[in-house]
Amino acid sequence: MGRPVKRSLTLQRHRTSVTLEDEFWAAFREIAAGEGRAINDLAAEIDATRDPDTGLASAIRVFVLQRLQHR
Repeated sequence: MGRPVKRSLTLQRHRTSVTLEDEFWAAFREIAAGEGRAINDLAAEIDATRDPDTGLASAIRVFVLQRLQHR
């Protein structure tokens, strides 16, 4: 697994940076594309529904893992 990579996302018109490994970025993009959604929209949904004590990057990793487990 590669080093984490920081990328910018726009959530509800606000820019934020999220650091994920390339493998998680690739899987996250694949999931968004499979649903016909923009990655920013999917990230905004995850952000809005995550536990406030859980970081966005962690929430995205768990989301990706759950989706991959239920394929």
